[in-house]
Amino acid sequence: MKLLLAEPNKLMQKVLTERLRQEDVELTVVDNGLEALTLIQNKSVDFVVSEELLPYKNGFELIRHSVENNIPIIIISDADLENKILEAFELGAIDFIDKPFSPHELVVRVKNASKKIVQS
Repeated sequence: MKLLLAEPNKLMQKVLTERLRQEDVELTVVDNGLEALTLIQNKSVDFVVSEELLPYKNGFELIRHSVENNIPIIIISDADLENKILEAFELGAIDFIDKPFSPHELVVRVKNASKKIVQS
């Protein structure tokens, strides 16, 4: 699976990259929404994990483009607001992870979402 991680925080990138590379994924990491959007529109990835707050294009904009391209997306945010969570799901995100979270939690959520997608 080709997984795109869109995360602007370099420390978080490093932590998540180390954990995700232990899995059977081909990982691409970007730090802004414009690069992520290009990869999504070119269908260069199979799955997206994106921080909500990205430079140039935010995570909610990426949800719309991911859905248009049939690419599942999980949003990460520290906005513990019900309306943000509901908006992400209404736009088509398959999951929402509230910060702080464990990198292991992210891996489990990606695996579970991947299984559901393969089954459908």
